[in-house]
Amino acid sequence: MVKFYKNFDIKKNHKASIILIGNFDGVHLGHQKLFKLAQSYKKKYNLKIGVINFDPMPKMFFNKSLKNFRLSNINQKLNFLNNLDVDFIITKKFDKIFSKTTSINFIKNTLSQKLNARFIFVSNNFRFGNKREGDVNFLIQNEDKFNYKVIKPKPFLMNKKIVSSSLIRSFLEKGFLEKANKLLSRKWSIEGVVQKGRQVGKKIGFPTCNIDIKDYVLAKPGVYAVNVIRKNNPKSLKGIANLGYRPTFNQKKILLEVHLFNFSGNLYNKYLSVEFSKFIRKEKKFKNINKLISQIKIDLIIAKKAK
Repeated sequence: MVKFYKNFDIKKNHKASIILIGNFDGVHLGHQKLFKLAQSYKKKYNLKIGVINFDPMPKMFFNKSLKNFRLSNINQKLNFLNNLDVDFIITKKFDKIFSKTTSINFIKNTLSQKLNARFIFVSNNFRFGNKREGDVNFLIQNEDKFNYKVIKPKPFLMNKKIVSSSLIRSFLEKGFLEKANKLLSRKWSIEGVVQKGRQVGKKIGFPTCNIDIKDYVLAKPGVYAVNVIRKNNPKSLKGIANLGYRPTFNQKKILLEVHLFNFSGNLYNKYLSVEFSKFIRKEKKFKNINKLISQIKIDLIIAKKAK
């Protein structure tokens, strides 16, 4: 059973553990490789594994204009981490006070005194402390003084490219959904509560569930084949989604609209997970509603064939 913490005051039996530090946005193949390596250390040294992640992500905290960035929301991320056989997860609120912590104080007060970390797993580009002053080399310089060992695995490569959250974001933004899904080792998904919209879809014969994408990365605006999972209901529903601005109706707010196949029922205020299976086409402004309806019918045929 994984123990979740919101600060560094952990139970005694979780001290002197293996600690992995990072944002782990998307929990992709590179992250998964890191956790597999940590598991080998767990087995060899008979230690527990703990994860430190931050919310909001520091990059989003410092750059308020970075509205659409996340691959996964905090709930998804914790679920993904929970499935990687770890013992505890610390989700530290990243705020102004914490951002002022110097790198040496983070090592001394947090990693050493509070956690008594034995092994610390970080990526090569890991930065920490006030104004990002600390790096991996600084962590290594303090190993003997604070009695821990830094492990920095080689980056995980696919097709000669480092697998990273940034690469996956760029694939999604370009409409390369299959490539993104491959690096995630699952279908990329957006979770959210169904809101009442303008009911335009219903009026033209294609009722939709409308979901605000909040701070998720904006994948290429367009039409996608999707699978939808309802909370506390394991059965997946197939559908088609439009992600974007709905230019035919002169809308400016980004919205995810999902039309479900062979479904009737009220999903308002229900929490849905929308998995993206296939990118069908980019978003387009149509001259009139009839042309839009004709295109939707073509899109539906493609979406129904998607796996």
